[in-house]
Amino acid sequence: MSAITRLKDRAQQVLASDSVHVPSPCVSICVVNPNTGLCEGCLRTLNEVAAWGQLPSAKQREVWQLIQARCDAASGHV
Repeated sequence: MSAITRLKDRAQQVLASDSVHVPSPCVSICVVNPNTGLCEGCLRTLNEVAAWGQLPSAKQREVWQLIQARCDAASGHV
């Protein structure tokens, strides 16, 4: 299973959950792609990574939605 597929599956799990705690998308592969500006591990921007701990749960879920869309785009399922 590819890293994108695993991240997309995790996004689906997080977004389907009604838990108050929203887990971080970080997978400890912290390399920013210079062409996309996204972390290659979690597909977040540097601003999203930096703000994560201060975001309310609703905004964290919005970031997960963005990650899900980025996974779709990366795998060609737009």
